Amino acid sequence: MYPNLYYAFKDIFGIELEGLKLVNSFGFFVALSFILSAWILTLELKRKQNQGLFTFTEEKIFVGAPASFSELLINFLLGFVFGYKIIGAFVTDDAFNDPQAFILSSKGSLVMGLLVGLVFGGLKWWEKQKQKLNKPEERVIRIWPHDRVGDIVLYAAIFGFLGAKVFHNLENWNEFSKDPIGALISFSGLTFYGGLICAGVAIVLYAKKRKINVIHLADAMAPTMMFAYAFGRVGCQVSGDGDWGIVNTNPKPLSWMPDWLWAYNYPHNVIGEGKPIAGCEGPYCNELIPAVYPTPLYEIIACMILFGVLWYYRKKLKIAGQLSGLYLILNGLERFFIEKIRVNTKYEDLPFQPTQAELISFTMIIAGILLMVKAKDWFGKYSK
Repeated sequence: MYPNLYYAFKDIFGIELEGLKLVNSFGFFVALSFILSAWILTLELKRKQNQGLFTFTEEKIFVGAPASFSELLINFLLGFVFGYKIIGAFVTDDAFNDPQAFILSSKGSLVMGLLVGLVFGGLKWWEKQKQKLNKPEERVIRIWPHDRVGDIVLYAAIFGFLGAKVFHNLENWNEFSKDPIGALISFSGLTFYGGLICAGVAIVLYAKKRKINVIHLADAMAPTMMFAYAFGRVGCQVSGDGDWGIVNTNPKPLSWMPDWLWAYNYPHNVIGEGKPIAGCEGPYCNELIPAVYPTPLYEIIACMILFGVLWYYRKKLKIAGQLSGLYLILNGLERFFIEKIRVNTKYEDLPFQPTQAELISFTMIIAGILLMVKAKDWFGKYSK
């Protein structure tokens, strides 16, 4: 396992770069999944635009004006944080011994923060000066849905993280009540469906405000979300963030199957779970004994296949909303069955003791079937 990129580069390339300890492996792959998903979503929105399914909105902008105080202040603050924390880590003693604690602490370099903040502010001022006109002009520009992908991804990231945190703590209330502050600021402990629900609500509200057809946007996002989930699970597998399966001591069903594909120990996992590894020294020196099902790996494979299915049917399903319905069904089925071998909190007071994810995934399956059946009645007028 690679808790952060420092260990990945050290193991793969034999290079030791202390600064990479600040880059958590899970966060790196999640960020990469957002970037790649933004590209996929842009392609889909442009395709639907060419089909005449989206239209533009007009907005007024001012060009040629000097940098405003708020613009300079925002850029200064961004630069200050970057200099204070990121660059400051290189000049602060013991910052790399516990990168997470350093990032969440008040420690940093005030000098580097001020210096980089002034540089960021100065660059913004210089950029605006180059574009400055004797008399600022008001212009009307056309904004298409694909021009707003950056905003959509930002909403998905912010509200997805908040929702994932809230739902995780609701599911693990006893742990949360013991250490609420630690649970809230911890980089681990995220529930996918919480993020999906909260991000979904936020994006729908944003789309309505920006006059983007919601059902066509949902169809465009269906394969995108499946890809993002699959790629995000790479971070879970690589870092060993605790999102693994139950203990697996069963014999391999196929002799040629690699041991790590059937049962894995997650050595050097980022949360320090398991028993000490003999001869290992440092913060990440535990492994799971006995081994468990590598469920993140199973989900990576399954969801990449399902992404391919959705990508194929995006041109086959002509009625608006049906692709979204198919996504709900496939996502729900995948998660419902993987829950059978995942470590999770069960609701003991309910019949069959389901997990939170099982309840939500079952609801998604029903909603997806209903959406596929009723899509023509509900959204037929939006179809082409």
